[in-house]
Amino acid sequence: MLKIYNTLTRNKQTFVPIHVNKVQMYVCGMTVYDYCHIGHARVMVVFDMISRWFRASDYEVTYVRNITDVDDKIIQRANDNKESIGELTQRFIDAMDEDAAQLGVIRPNLEPRATTHIDAMIAMISRLIEKGHAYAADNGDVFYAVRSFDGYGKLSGKSLDDLRAGERVEVDSAKKDPLDFVLWKAVKPNEPNWDSPWGPGRPGWHIECSAMSAQHLGEHFDIHGGGQDLQFPHHENEIAQSEATHSCQMANYWMHNGFVRVDDEKMSKSLGNFFTIRTVLETYDAEVVRFFILRAHYRSPLNYSDKHLDDAKAALTRLYTALRGIDANVNAIDWNHPQAVRFKAAMDDDFNTPEAMAVLFDLAKIKTSESLSLLKSLGRVLGLLQDDPEAFLQRKHYVMNLEPGHYDLKGGNLDFNVNAGLSDEKINTMINSRTEAKKAKNYEEADRVRQELADAGIVLEDTPQGTTWRRA
Repeated sequence: MLKIYNTLTRNKQTFVPIHVNKVQMYVCGMTVYDYCHIGHARVMVVFDMISRWFRASDYEVTYVRNITDVDDKIIQRANDNKESIGELTQRFIDAMDEDAAQLGVIRPNLEPRATTHIDAMIAMISRLIEKGHAYAADNGDVFYAVRSFDGYGKLSGKSLDDLRAGERVEVDSAKKDPLDFVLWKAVKPNEPNWDSPWGPGRPGWHIECSAMSAQHLGEHFDIHGGGQDLQFPHHENEIAQSEATHSCQMANYWMHNGFVRVDDEKMSKSLGNFFTIRTVLETYDAEVVRFFILRAHYRSPLNYSDKHLDDAKAALTRLYTALRGIDANVNAIDWNHPQAVRFKAAMDDDFNTPEAMAVLFDLAKIKTSESLSLLKSLGRVLGLLQDDPEAFLQRKHYVMNLEPGHYDLKGGNLDFNVNAGLSDEKINTMINSRTEAKKAKNYEEADRVRQELADAGIVLEDTPQGTTWRRA
């Protein structure tokens, strides 16, 4: 039985879908005004893993991940660039899709955009006003009356008494209560706007997810997910809006992935430790990054550092090395196989990917055709190990050993050319010359070539079928 840690109840619960063998999952997506960072990568990979496991468990999945394509930061960036918000957001949506594809993330079933759901938001705001949960202020804004909803704080565990004005909640003179939050913002100069019963303006951030989840999954659905940073106030406000509107529970299970830290510090542009996915992929192979994310439990903090990514690369290399030279096809998984039983038990225990990966390494040690075929098949469930082993092992993930002449001393510092290194063609030429030297019984020359390759970070493996190589 699959168990999920439910943030709402603060314990693991057996997953019982609303509709038999069907899963409806809504995940808060990206605000598209810049390139995605490694925190976004974790959200994308984690919920991709979750949707993959549901499908592997014979559920029909409807996965919705929204796109916020209008908000203060988007408007400011578009104005700074002297372009429309449509031009800005489409450029970064395209970049997001490219980054996600490299990380092996399957596209969600639906990716609704906020700007195409304005009517649904206006309709929901109107219902909240009718039911006494919202009010229009004199300045044209519309606010949610937080104290009108008895369940406010049940997700985050915060009480209204704890939320003192001036500390966690911005004081706004147009509000009846400092705790109230905006549903509709009156038009301002140089901002996009839509007509509404309260005058031209645009929606607040929280209302978009309530409206889009209801439109695409219904008023009551299975799973709502996102990063831990969204638990309060965004998800708390979603619950207040949705449940006050529809008079029913919004989602049965709330899932939140843990924070990403950089060298044990909070990731922040001000600290200079802020990394986009694109920056990371300039140095590390995309599958290494996916492996790094999944080897930690999704609810645990994830500490990003070169050391941890180097370790992930070494670990993934061991798995690919085991698959090397073996006809390991992806087959239908025999879930009665002892190792498959272990894998399933781990994944059914709140998606315990660290334990599931331990199964992969145990299979790699067995090294039979059956075990390696199962290794590749189970790897596919996690979106891993589907590359050709030779291609992965011979790919330049990054260069640590440089050829002579590819560095300069400048003011006492080594200025490395990170693109330096032996090309595949040069490596194969050197391996051929070593083979010829061995045939001629010139073992001194063969050893010299092998050492030169080793110094350049190339590991040779002599097999009955010939010599293979990989980058260290």
